[in-house]
Amino acid sequence: MIVVHHLNNSRSQRILWLLEELGLPYEVKRYERNPQTMLAPPELNKVHPLGKSPVITDGDATMAESGAIIEYLLATYGATSGLRPPIATPEGQRCTYWLHFAEGSAMPPLLLKLIFGRIQTAPMPFFVKPIARGIAQKVLTLMVEPNIKSQLDFMEAELWQRPWFAGADFTAADIQMSFPLEAAAQRAGLDASRPKLMDWLHRIHQRPAYKRALEKGGPYDYAKD
Repeated sequence: MIVVHHLNNSRSQRILWLLEELGLPYEVKRYERNPQTMLAPPELNKVHPLGKSPVITDGDATMAESGAIIEYLLATYGATSGLRPPIATPEGQRCTYWLHFAEGSAMPPLLLKLIFGRIQTAPMPFFVKPIARGIAQKVLTLMVEPNIKSQLDFMEAELWQRPWFAGADFTAADIQMSFPLEAAAQRAGLDASRPKLMDWLHRIHQRPAYKRALEKGGPYDYAKD
């Protein structure tokens, strides 16, 4: 039995969704973030040394990292699912690209925006506050926000060319891209000014498997478009 070690409001929601799309039986073991620090609980360290989610166990195998888990599940159980186009095709090459782009390119500036945004509002000594907030704003203005904008523009342009990230059909690339784009819609300026991305978010949120994954995983603040 596949066990998903699922952290609330995290990337592991994508793994539940993939399993629902594949129609595989699985068990969810839930973990809750510390409400003050928003960090994962120490119990996750017993599953994987880094103590992060997603992690799955499947028999004797333990897999971490969203992209690696998706590749493993598709190779092991999803060969005929259509969620992973043949690698030698243009669709297969685009699927590979977006599977890596989601965490390699899209997520780092979104994480930086979250961190520097928190610096701007964090309690600190009054004599440090203007310096820290000024540095944070400079980093956001000069590096983080322009990077996010260029990436959102790029993704919007891609979806003007095809309805899904890999091509004409929904694939695992769309599952992997869900978290960065949901995060961008919540805290990084993704809105109706980019209609293709917003339409894509609406379409993934309407998929029956996505809705079933929400029922299994519990509250998920990013499921909005």
